[in-house]
Amino acid sequence: MSFLQVLRRSPATWRHTCLRYSSTSAPAADGATASGSSKKPAAPAAAATPLSSCPADTVLPGVNYLKGQGPVLAKPDEEYPEWLWTILKPKVYTDDGPGGKAERAQRRLENRQKIKDRNFMLTQ
Repeated sequence: MSFLQVLRRSPATWRHTCLRYSSTSAPAADGATASGSSKKPAAPAAAATPLSSCPADTVLPGVNYLKGQGPVLAKPDEEYPEWLWTILKPKVYTDDGPGGKAERAQRRLENRQKIKDRNFMLTQ
C-alpha cells in the first residue's frame, strides 16, 4: 500500500486511534468578549490548528510494509514538506481562453464520464 493510499482513506477507516487535536487553548470565558466589546476578533482558528490528524510519535499501523521494519511513527507537522498538505486538493487551472489547459482538462473529464456511462450501459 502506498503512502498516498493511506492518506486518501477516510479517517474513520484508519486502524489507529488518532484524534484531531488542537494546539490552541480554549477561549477565555470572559463576559466582555462574549458581549461584543471593543476587542478585535481573534485570528481564524484554521491558521492555528495542526495540519495532520495525528499528534507526533503516534504509531501508524499498516504503513510499514517492509519485512523487519519497526513501527512507523508520525512526525511533527513541521518535519513534513509543505506540498504534502496540498496533495489532495483538486487542481485549479487558470482560464486561459479557448483551447487552453482548463478547456482541455474539462473535455478530458467529460470524455471519461461519457466512456464510464457507455460502459455501464453495456453491462445492463
